[in-house]
Amino acid sequence: MTKISALCVPAMIFLIVVYALYKKVNVYEAFIEGAMDGVKTVFSIFAPILAILVAINMFKKSGAMDMLTALITPFARLISFPTEMVPFALLRPISGSGSLALATDIFKTYGTDSFVGRAVSTLMGSTETTFYTLSVYFGAVKIHNMRHSVKCALIADIVGIFVSVAVCRLVFKC
Repeated sequence: MTKISALCVPAMIFLIVVYALYKKVNVYEAFIEGAMDGVKTVFSIFAPILAILVAINMFKKSGAMDMLTALITPFARLISFPTEMVPFALLRPISGSGSLALATDIFKTYGTDSFVGRAVSTLMGSTETTFYTLSVYFGAVKIHNMRHSVKCALIADIVGIFVSVAVCRLVFKC
């Protein structure tokens, strides 16, 4: 199986080149043109990515994340939402790498087979890093008015958060 896996990428490249030659496409020029388009895309999305990374860092370093977590935790207890997941649920729409680091900490503390570990895994698979995704994709196509998209995406994230916990309670009978 590992030999097949090792051959997949070279075989794919070979097939693309053979097909391009069959279609009489200048492979080198097409590659250079595609690479130039890629560089243009990188430059067009660099500013939105930088802005969201700075905003995430400011949110975490300022203590706003801790204050928001402390504010939401009593409500989470009231509705039987695992309080260990509150920081993760707050960070997930903002930062993929930050939420992955938090998930790793949760796994180390509670275990991957614990209810919290399973719920965090389910939540991670059913929500998106909304602000990062919107800033990158909307920035790439230069859309500036995204307020309705942000609202819809955050509603989807909230639904994903609560449904993740509900599904884990139902499936794992916790």
